[in-house]
Amino acid sequence: MFLRWLVVEDAIADIVARRFDAGVRLGERLERDMVAVKLSGDLSMMAVASPAYLARHGVPATPRDLHRHRCINMRWPTDGSLYRWEFEKGKQSLEVAVEGPLTVNDVDLALRAAADGVGIAYVFDQQARPLVEAGKLTRVLEPWSPSFPGFYLYYPSRRQTPPALRAFVDFLRRAGPPEKKARRARPAVGAKNRD
Repeated sequence: MFLRWLVVEDAIADIVARRFDAGVRLGERLERDMVAVKLSGDLSMMAVASPAYLARHGVPATPRDLHRHRCINMRWPTDGSLYRWEFEKGKQSLEVAVEGPLTVNDVDLALRAAADGVGIAYVFDQQARPLVEAGKLTRVLEPWSPSFPGFYLYYPSRRQTPPALRAFVDFLRRAGPPEKKARRARPAVGAKNRD
């Protein structure tokens, strides 16, 4: 068994059309006919800005306040569109098309710009947390950032799974998800488990 081809890209790929054995995707973006094995715990987003930025511009109380702020946009690698920031609190869901002085396609660059006072960035919690803990960034709008399904390995539900993929999936199932090592991996919502 050996790895023949590894492709790393942020774009959402059709693994069947591109003849990939498997892919990694957020649980909320899995297609229903795929088998899925959980790779990470649940995730959440974090809106962050530098303390200096917040001292100058104020702290947004709701996502609607972002229209009065300088936000750091993220461009999707798939189609070049701008990411609409997604928020949820209770039964209220909002998507906000933010504006600001900078558009990036790299999370590290967005975080660096936010730490330098350029504006507010919106990234995965675990990416921003070290800078928040170091005092370089401050989290805002926390009540509006619920968790959502994390990353999954997914593959087509076909009878002839390649041996290398089967061995990898078996390893992942034995290891279990990171947040609960003793718990077995389970299929994502809508994914079929035919193992």
